[in-house]
Amino acid sequence: MKYRIGHGYDIHRIVPGRPLVLGGVRFETDYGLDGHSDADCVTHAICDALLGAAGLPDIGHFFPNTDPAYRNIDSQVLLQRVCAEITKLGYNISNLDASVIAEKPKIFPRLAEMKAALARSTGLLPDEIGLKATTNEGVGDIGRGLAIAAHAVCLLSRS
Repeated sequence: MKYRIGHGYDIHRIVPGRPLVLGGVRFETDYGLDGHSDADCVTHAICDALLGAAGLPDIGHFFPNTDPAYRNIDSQVLLQRVCAEITKLGYNISNLDASVIAEKPKIFPRLAEMKAALARSTGLLPDEIGLKATTNEGVGDIGRGLAIAAHAVCLLSRS
């Protein structure tokens, strides 16, 4: 077996009047994340981890924010397309692990839903996906509640 590890990171500013989507789950808030797509930073970090592990360019290369076709697109669609690219190269996704960094909203109560959504998009089992939430302890834009970020890692395998 050949193994490859990837890491991804994404951050978006919080803005009023947009839906907040994290890990494929919509949160009921009066704010969301600023971005060309649905700005789901958790899913974007996972996409970059997968692409990096496969030695491919980042998410912006495949889905540029200058292309109107991706305006407000559901990031789960992007993740499904990334998984298809990974599969075409002969890789299997062994597991994913991600951390969401946010002061608000409370993420923990929705982690199981997020894992289920990510499992549907990747073909993994929910127990093959690690997902955690933390705060930035009041430090920086994330700590002041002005942004949300995510880190993700993955393991790919190929015979």
